[in-house]
Amino acid sequence: VNETLRVSGIRCERCVMRLAKTLEGVDGLESANANLMGHVMLSYDDERVTRDALVDTMARGGFRELTV
Repeated sequence: VNETLRVSGIRCERCVMRLAKTLEGVDGLESANANLMGHVMLSYDDERVTRDALVDTMARGGFRELTV
């Protein structure tokens, strides 16, 4: 599954690196790329990890999903 989420908490390159570290090692996550606008592009195997689990992992690292 490929999906883009908007999250709060990304203000600088260090924040982007912290988010990458937060998601590092999540089983089923194939890639995650964030930009300074707070967009996180995720590619994951939905048979091994759920969207909710990824959002929860990001929240534990201080990044909250922004809903429209």
